[in-house]
Amino acid sequence: MHLIEGLESGSLEEGKRVLETEAAAILKLSQNMPRDFEALVEAMIEFRGRLIVSGLGKSGHVARKIAATFSSTGTPAYFLHAAEASHGDLGMVDASDICLLISNSGETGELRHLVTHAKRFSLPLAVISSHADSTLVRAADFRLVLPNVREACPIGMAPTTSTTMAMALGDALAVSLMSRRGFMPDDFHVLHPGGRLGVQMMRVSDLMHTGDSVPLVHGDTAMNEVLLTMTRKGFGIAGILEHDRLGGVITDGDLRRNMQGLMGFSAREIATKDPVVIGEDALAAEALALMNDKEISALIVLSKDGKPVGVLHVHDLLRAGLA
Repeated sequence: MHLIEGLESGSLEEGKRVLETEAAAILKLSQNMPRDFEALVEAMIEFRGRLIVSGLGKSGHVARKIAATFSSTGTPAYFLHAAEASHGDLGMVDASDICLLISNSGETGELRHLVTHAKRFSLPLAVISSHADSTLVRAADFRLVLPNVREACPIGMAPTTSTTMAMALGDALAVSLMSRRGFMPDDFHVLHPGGRLGVQMMRVSDLMHTGDSVPLVHGDTAMNEVLLTMTRKGFGIAGILEHDRLGGVITDGDLRRNMQGLMGFSAREIATKDPVVIGEDALAAEALALMNDKEISALIVLSKDGKPVGVLHVHDLLRAGLA
């Protein structure tokens, strides 16, 4: 390998050219979707097994990522190494599975045993390739042929544009299946309980305080009792119960605004009648946004039928890692 002097300043332009080349390739793919794309989605909706994704070299790395994307979006999938498949790992493939093979040339010899296995047990076989007349594409039940575009590398040989298109097509398949299956945020949270995504999918009900921890008083409660409740519970607010419903909320601000003669009032007379509240099924991130917008530190949480069932403090959200 030889370094070419004087081209350092052109690195940025070269980088932009690569991105523009790959972006143009994906655009071309979107305008020329493989003819079997929709049929493959329908087949994946119907099958009850797993999606086996395989490839070799750079295509193998793409296959591994595609399998991970499917698995995390509700379609059971796993990556099968093309070479290992020929040495016993074909035993992982079940008669109810469906195969997706990735080979830019369509002539990857290491995939032949997986093709034979699929044919022997009548497994649906899909192939992503840039060559419509290749051996693998001709053997496939679902032919996902990529547009014929030049690789982005200067010599036109390193897998760049082709792998980008293959990965994008895998994303398109996975997201299409998500949509068809009605995959919702709750489903995503089940499959992503850890990490930042897991935190973002947490519900208010996952973090709120319930039972005796909730600072609730009746509307005719004397203010000295209200103050004791607010101090004891430690959230800086008290919810007012009116026939098992929330009739209002008392905050520190309400106390300051009514300091003169405070002890002569009842809870009902001091409370804000239209308080800011949140439902137990709301995302915790929504609660944080609401607190930030209203400049408050705690919320009374309501059940689906409008009853106060919990309290959420901004510290609960901070401890959960939402901010």
